[in-house]
Amino acid sequence: MTRLSPKAVGVEILMDDAEAPAPRVDKPVLATEQLSLWYGSTLALDAITLEIPEKKITAFIGPSGCGKSTLLRCFNRLNDLIDVVRIEGALRFHGVSLYGPEVDVSQVRARIGMVFQKSNPFPKSVFENVAYGCRIHGVTRRSLLAEIVERSLRGAALWDEVKDRLDESALGLSGGQQQRLCIARAIAIEPEVILLDEPCSALDPIATAKIEELMQELKDRYTLVVVTHNMQQAARVSDYTAFLYLGRLIEYGETARLFVKPQKKQTEDYITGRFG
Repeated sequence: MTRLSPKAVGVEILMDDAEAPAPRVDKPVLATEQLSLWYGSTLALDAITLEIPEKKITAFIGPSGCGKSTLLRCFNRLNDLIDVVRIEGALRFHGVSLYGPEVDVSQVRARIGMVFQKSNPFPKSVFENVAYGCRIHGVTRRSLLAEIVERSLRGAALWDEVKDRLDESALGLSGGQQQRLCIARAIAIEPEVILLDEPCSALDPIATAKIEELMQELKDRYTLVVVTHNMQQAARVSDYTAFLYLGRLIEYGETARLFVKPQKKQTEDYITGRFG
């Protein structure tokens, strides 16, 4: 099994003339190089090259079907579950290939957690939802599980709301609480990266604001990558933004610069609402 050890290096990605220059990243946690993916004969990602910086929030934006979620799922190898998928190019975690033949996929998914668009709590108690991943990884002592559950729920800004409901079904929580519970479940096994696929799309504005505030708090401890259709949300919460269109990376850079002064006309057209 290949050990996924940290490798903090400064790399400046060289992109072709048709693309805007990529940002310089001193401590890339995740990196792709000419990453392409096919669903059968359909090209979904076309030669994507980018780096994800450490302990920042990186947002993927673009119209439906542009490859945002497909790219996100590459980072913890969820696309492996689809038989017709074929991948070319490189994808690295701290400099180690995520698709190396000796890499343990379960280790990858433990270190790179995932929160989905639709909250998906298990039909178990609040406590058991958070403790589930720890049990899978061999933690069985109740006192230790209780410590982890409380720490994770506090980390997800949910403890005060559910501390008296730990033995109740998680399905009885509100939508926003369920999504924060899923975040607590993800951080319980202490990942390094959290992937969020449209985490607020089914939530009301108040719940959305809580998730966005939580994301800002989490980036002190984790690297976050979020897919969103909401450009205002990307502008509010992210440090870096990547704009994808038809499977290609059109532009990637610091969010403040990309939204104020995009280098590509396609990016400007999209963020100003001319298409998408």
